[in-house]
Amino acid sequence: MQFKDYYALLGVARDATADDIKKAYRKLARKYHPDVSKEADAAARMSEINEANAVLSDPERRAAYDAIGRGHHAGERFTPPPDWDAGFEFSGAGAEGMDAGQFSDFFAQLFGHMGRAGQGARRQARGAPPDGGGHRARGEDHHAKILLDIEHAWRGAQRRLALKLPQLDAQGRVQLAERHLDVHIPAGIKAGQMIRLAGQGGPGLGGAPAGDLLLEVHFRPHPHFRLDGADLVTDLPVAPWEAALGAVVPVTLPDGSMLKVRVPAGAQSGQSVTVRGRGLPARTPGDLELRLQVVLPSAYDPRAKRLYEQMAGELTDFDARRVAAAQAERSGAEEVP
Repeated sequence: MQFKDYYALLGVARDATADDIKKAYRKLARKYHPDVSKEADAAARMSEINEANAVLSDPERRAAYDAIGRGHHAGERFTPPPDWDAGFEFSGAGAEGMDAGQFSDFFAQLFGHMGRAGQGARRQARGAPPDGGGHRARGEDHHAKILLDIEHAWRGAQRRLALKLPQLDAQGRVQLAERHLDVHIPAGIKAGQMIRLAGQGGPGLGGAPAGDLLLEVHFRPHPHFRLDGADLVTDLPVAPWEAALGAVVPVTLPDGSMLKVRVPAGAQSGQSVTVRGRGLPARTPGDLELRLQVVLPSAYDPRAKRLYEQMAGELTDFDARRVAAAQAERSGAEEVP
């Protein structure tokens, strides 16, 4: 995917005011609108201009774009880093009825998921006079992506979160206001679930209640574990004799507690051992999936080298390739319904 320089497309500076952007857009729209333009590429240019305006005329999209776009240039290969938009508080502002699919893949990947929460309330609020005019309208819902550690979901936690809310200053330039919230993280929460904070969204009109703040949960990478829904997945290194003969080995869980797990005799690298109910705690707890990794002692150790040589001399009929092929064939047969 190629990076798009929306400022260059509109011909404005990066510190342009909202009024500067509006004027630039109108000027270019008069030149390239397909209904009036004689330019051969008018339709394509107008699409790019509309896309740039959809981002830069919206304080929230513009702030997010500025944060991720620093140091990048038009046309260069670009992949957004994971969870780049975490910590931004969005109100769902933007062009009403806009479909991300009408713009480029660049736009859709960055902004396609934004603007969904609270749009109905935003439209209702926009229909009311600025001073309320006797109308009541519930405030719009805001939303934000937050990053948690697996440990927070494992045992529950109370966290103080900082959220950045893009706003326009008196000169029409985007500024990031920051607010801090104390949030209870329930044990067992999964990636993609929402934490709803009642009354923490946009203010209501005419004395109506404020909207809610919806926090979408995502998890930071963990050095040892990953979550698959409510299941906890990790690799479990075992010695060759533990895999061959079977053993009971310790597993340290995210909260620091220890669990004893039986490795069956004849286990192979890549095989999984599942411990039911020891994943994320919940009404229906997830499972703990342990993917076995057989770790060989180094042959630079004289003791290990001596044993390897003994095995090589005594197990002359052992063909690792043939055994592996037979195991793969049995595994494939077991998967056929």
